[in-house]
Amino acid sequence: MTTDMTLPSMVDRSESLRHQIYNDLRDKLRHGRIGPEDRLIDVKIAKSLGISRMPVREALLQLISEGHLVGTTRGFAIPQLTSQDIRDIFEVRKLLEPRAAASAARDIDAGGVATLREAYERAVAAVAAGDAEELAAANIVFRKTWLDANRNRRLAETITRFADQAHVVRHSTLMDPATQLIVRDGLEGLYDAFSRHDALAAQDRMAAFIGEAEKSYFRIVDAQDMAEPQERAG
Repeated sequence: MTTDMTLPSMVDRSESLRHQIYNDLRDKLRHGRIGPEDRLIDVKIAKSLGISRMPVREALLQLISEGHLVGTTRGFAIPQLTSQDIRDIFEVRKLLEPRAAASAARDIDAGGVATLREAYERAVAAVAAGDAEELAAANIVFRKTWLDANRNRRLAETITRFADQAHVVRHSTLMDPATQLIVRDGLEGLYDAFSRHDALAAQDRMAAFIGEAEKSYFRIVDAQDMAEPQERAG
């Protein structure tokens, strides 16, 4: 299966075509609109947009270099992450995100705090409705907002890159009701710390939040692994 490309922003020539295509694909990946079975083919994407193949290929190659896609014989696809890959990503996040959260808590402004509250309230409503897609979207806004408050842009970009590499994992776990509650409660604690500009609390709560997310993911994986032999036997 190939993914349709629609870039309404393509008329904006203030950005290069490559950058616009990259941003659109990155957004689709982040929101789970490109699945594991999808194949991105540069020639087909370029034809659908009425542009040359080169900027599309450059955007896809950038996504490969950042770990978001891999090349296959049938186009570009989401990488299949192993359990060790996921553990490595969580390890990097546990090393970087608590410190970044502490920095953000000190520097976030009133507008940022207001956006965090809106994202948290969206998350609460999404959990109440059992809407995993809306919860994922609220979580993305929440993360982007506190990362944007960081003065160290390289740190923020590195965190975003590693978090986005596990987008398939994030969307699959958010289907789990217990994980939805973990995300809701984690965002509540983080919002409280950010709104009070409490760097130490933000650091501690971020570390706890990532730890709970990791445990939740492997709990779901273990349950699925146990269910598969039973299904085959049945």
